[in-house]
Amino acid sequence: MKLNLDDTFNIELPADPVMENTRRQVFEACFSYVKPRKPSATQYIHASQEMAKALGIKSKDLDSKAFLDIFSGNEVMEDSNPYAMCYGGHQFGHWAGQLGDGRAINLGEVVHDNNRWALQLKGAGETPYSRTADGLAVLRSSIREYLCSEAMYHLGVPTTRALSLMLTGDQVLRDMLYNGNAAYEKGAVVCRVAPSFLRFGNYEIFAARQDHKNLKVLVDYTIKHFFSHLGEPSKEVYLKFFQKVTDRTLDMIIHWQRVGFVHGVMNTDNMSILGLTIDYGPYGWLEGFDFGWTPNTTDKQHKRYRYGNQPNIGLWNLYQLANALYPLIEATEPLETILNSYKSNFEVKSLEMMRSKLGLIDTDKDDKKLIAALEDLLLASETDMTIFFRNLSRLKKDNSENGLKLVHDAFYNPTEISDSLRQQWTLWLESYTERLQKESLSDDERQAKMNSVNPKYVLRNYMAQLAIDDADKGDYKLIDELFNMLKNPYDEQPEYEKWFAKRPEWARHKVGCSMLSCSS
Repeated sequence: MKLNLDDTFNIELPADPVMENTRRQVFEACFSYVKPRKPSATQYIHASQEMAKALGIKSKDLDSKAFLDIFSGNEVMEDSNPYAMCYGGHQFGHWAGQLGDGRAINLGEVVHDNNRWALQLKGAGETPYSRTADGLAVLRSSIREYLCSEAMYHLGVPTTRALSLMLTGDQVLRDMLYNGNAAYEKGAVVCRVAPSFLRFGNYEIFAARQDHKNLKVLVDYTIKHFFSHLGEPSKEVYLKFFQKVTDRTLDMIIHWQRVGFVHGVMNTDNMSILGLTIDYGPYGWLEGFDFGWTPNTTDKQHKRYRYGNQPNIGLWNLYQLANALYPLIEATEPLETILNSYKSNFEVKSLEMMRSKLGLIDTDKDDKKLIAALEDLLLASETDMTIFFRNLSRLKKDNSENGLKLVHDAFYNPTEISDSLRQQWTLWLESYTERLQKESLSDDERQAKMNSVNPKYVLRNYMAQLAIDDADKGDYKLIDELFNMLKNPYDEQPEYEKWFAKRPEWARHKVGCSMLSCSS
């Protein structure tokens, strides 16, 4: 197996001169050289054929010892110089100082078919940025990351990707819910793939330390390799760069809202400069539609990262990035103009997104009222978001009376819906069908359009947990089944119909199915 390695990050950017892998503060450097920790007994679990092909890896190579060794961290690729990135970040609204790749090691960059990909092992051992942690990952969290990153890609959500999932043979001690009940779990490694893993925090760390020289070096590198169409670096180009990052961040979050994804830990060190979903930890999918829901136990009290607040947090994080870039721009007003554009663009794009979910192509002045009324109803009765919108597509524009029957399966407790609420639903469905009658699309055309933005299958937490439970017993068939199903989330796929169902009651409060910690 031979990959076309062509590194830029660890060649063009300043390196940590200290070569020892000891926890420390790293100054005036973008990264530290570090090799993966050798696992004790590696085992291949799964790999993405699609991602492998994009990297120039042949199908037959996925079964090779070389593939297992490289992507478990057992061997270092010839001519590669693995490294961990240095960055800081705001965590839960507070500056946390230096953070960095504490359990991720970048193997290098691969160029294939005119695309550049950075390869990164998550869970491959300690780095100078591991602080008090061991740099390892457990099978539980690795399965969640592996499945979700690929599922999100096929949903059309900007995201990092995943190439492979390996067992390390090591036992890793984790306190899953941070409640003092630590236990040993199987260790694992995921190979993550993206054009770049640069985060807001990579720029923040230099600004916080007033290292404007290296801040400029990193921003210039970013523009050269990922935003070269903006032109040669200058104050004007730095502003254009910030505008692009702002636009991409908003687009990503609009997609999250569309499919009901909640990231769970939107710290600035978890925000991609390319507008990609990055760091799949305590994420979750809305079961009952709820603007106030967060999957993160650490966020349970304040709910900073709740579903309905994700757009606001995106903006808050962009303010931190603007502060970091200010020393290169030295002008507040143009940065504020861009940040204000996020607010106005969100209103426009959010309305467009909700209209698409309802199959509304032509504009109407009353659409905002129709959508707001629907959201109130979804909140008033515990309603499965995915099933509701998918089944609503079957409504005929001349038959609102059948509407409640069509969406009945989306209600978690249909027998508990009061007569008053039932009447409100009936009135809303009548308003909706009246609105549909103004549309030029036929029922079939509208259903096709709705089904292209409202997935039938998403990676619900209980599904991932079932795959984790089986994998703990050495059975990986469910990982493969979910992986393949989630490659076509908008298709009917009758063979997977059992997964088009509400969260089972046993999973309502089960660990791993409802709330998760940052160790998840």
